[in-house]
Amino acid sequence: MSAHYKVAWLCEALLVSRSGYYDWKKRRSKPGPREAENTHLRERIREEFARSRQTYGSPRIAHALGCPGRRNRIARLMRKERLYARQRSKYRAATTDSRHGGPIAPNRLRGLAVQRLDQIWATDATCVLTGQGWLYLVAVLDLFSRRIVGWAMHQILDARLVIAALRMALSQRRPVKPLIIHSDRGAQFASAAYRQILAQHGLIASMARKGNCYDNAFIESFWSSLKYELVYH
Repeated sequence: MSAHYKVAWLCEALLVSRSGYYDWKKRRSKPGPREAENTHLRERIREEFARSRQTYGSPRIAHALGCPGRRNRIARLMRKERLYARQRSKYRAATTDSRHGGPIAPNRLRGLAVQRLDQIWATDATCVLTGQGWLYLVAVLDLFSRRIVGWAMHQILDARLVIAALRMALSQRRPVKPLIIHSDRGAQFASAAYRQILAQHGLIASMARKGNCYDNAFIESFWSSLKYELVYH
């Protein structure tokens, strides 16, 4: 518009000073510190969101960027960028067959605080769709570090598969203190072969209560994240 009319005339018509107009124009051309920070933050958010394969919401983006205290700000910027995390699938294939005559260990985790590495491991099996079709995946999770210390994969879920995952964990960690290994009541974890491995290495068996999925919530949460972020999209 100023290309057709003099700035002085426009300012007079709009009842603003010329100095005020030029100050406003300068501010528009040069963003302030917060705007510049938001621009940089939006770029980092886009990169982290792409790295997560569009699975992270604002809490995990904030944690990944090292600024959990800015969660609300990051959520607002994500909305402006139209970055919305994919929704999780609630489907889970059944992998537990507790209808067997094997021994059932008590739940030894109730009221027990996790204070060190290799104090408690949790193990479980799930079913995932791969390029080779459906496969069973068994993992062993250290409850202190929340890291997977052993795993194994095969078309058949049996005692050999859970033992293979446990052997990897033992080889990687080589625990020296008493260690509890917690599982559900599946036939594989009650088998004689599995119990023999526990006895050989001085491991203490613990099992979830019947029909109580919360007793093994640690590794169930890992399965949920694994499938949500890496498998089913």
